[in-house]
Amino acid sequence: MNEQHHDERTRIREAIDRLLSGQATVSNGSLTVVALAAEAGVHRMALLKRHADLKNEFYERVRTETTQVPEGETRLRKSVSKLKERVSDLTTENSGLKDRVAHLSLASAVLADRLRTAEDQARLPDNVVRLPKP
Repeated sequence: MNEQHHDERTRIREAIDRLLSGQATVSNGSLTVVALAAEAGVHRMALLKRHADLKNEFYERVRTETTQVPEGETRLRKSVSKLKERVSDLTTENSGLKDRVAHLSLASAVLADRLRTAEDQARLPDNVVRLPKP
């Protein structure tokens, strides 16, 4: 681990402590990765790529040391809730469409049978009368 890497990790840990204590100096003080990166003075992607363990540590500390759920998790939970509702709606719609397909297939079969019967009737000679089906 080089000196710059070690320095970044130290700044990130100090920024975590400041954010959790509510004493942000550079960022807006929200408990997000963006605020943490700004507070630590590192690029957000560096935090997400090189220091993912510190990002996870930050979110874990947010959960344990505060009563607040991380903002990203809140957004994801809302999104998951909306998606589950949408899946439920689509499942109901799909079931209705399956029923409609079954009914239309049956109607098509009945109409095809009637057409065939009418065509068969048309081909019979005039002196032949077809008996009704039992």
